[in-house]
Amino acid sequence: MAISASEISARIVEAVMAQKLAPGARLGEQPLAMLFDCSRTIVREALTRLAARGIVTVSARRGWFVIEPSQDEAREAFEARRVIELGLIRSTGRIDKAALRQLKAHLQREKAALKESDVGHRSFLLGDFHVCLAECLGNTLLADTLRDFTARTTLIAMLYQSTHDAVQSCEDHVQIVAALERGDHAAAEALMAEHIGTVQSALRVQAPTDPLAQLRDALAPLNNTTTATTPKRRRKAAPADDATDSSTYLGALL
Repeated sequence: MAISASEISARIVEAVMAQKLAPGARLGEQPLAMLFDCSRTIVREALTRLAARGIVTVSARRGWFVIEPSQDEAREAFEARRVIELGLIRSTGRIDKAALRQLKAHLQREKAALKESDVGHRSFLLGDFHVCLAECLGNTLLADTLRDFTARTTLIAMLYQSTHDAVQSCEDHVQIVAALERGDHAAAEALMAEHIGTVQSALRVQAPTDPLAQLRDALAPLNNTTTATTPKRRRKAAPADDATDSSTYLGALL
């Protein structure tokens, strides 16, 4: 059965969440068509959908690329996730047993992945927890939205070299589910806010720099150069029979 544009776009998003596609990675239409054994038209449709979702970007001359979020875009992505996820927890009723079983099964997969060497699988599961949570809280539309935002924040973490600990991230998820299980939505919301904030604060985002700093330093006036490099004229040595004592002479030199 031929692969669809939806399936291709889903595979690309999964690869991003697994940190297997880095920010700025080129996505050539022809290589993708060969890989998925389909036409370039299908590939172009998949990439166009991802561009509309903010996962890839296209240049008329250079082709398709995975996005490289700016610092402002990184901040906006985390703000969007905070609004969506906290609002989702706040507005939900008591979570049912089937949903809890699904969330706990996901947590078990996370814990198992932490013991494995497959970093990509671990990264995907940690990000997919938030999608799973939205689904379990009964909002598939927000789950789809969170999938895209999670993919974007994964790219942000890769681009800005996040120092966030995967073990701590899993433990945060465990605490959130535990709060939901006992019906303490306020605690779950607070834990989610802290979790997202911790992930965001772990990014190594540099403070804004002066774009003209290097040029300004290079073109700074050289007023002091002449003075600094011009050798000083030597004083004539005092005559041997000069009546001035040595301390007076040294004081004059200093």
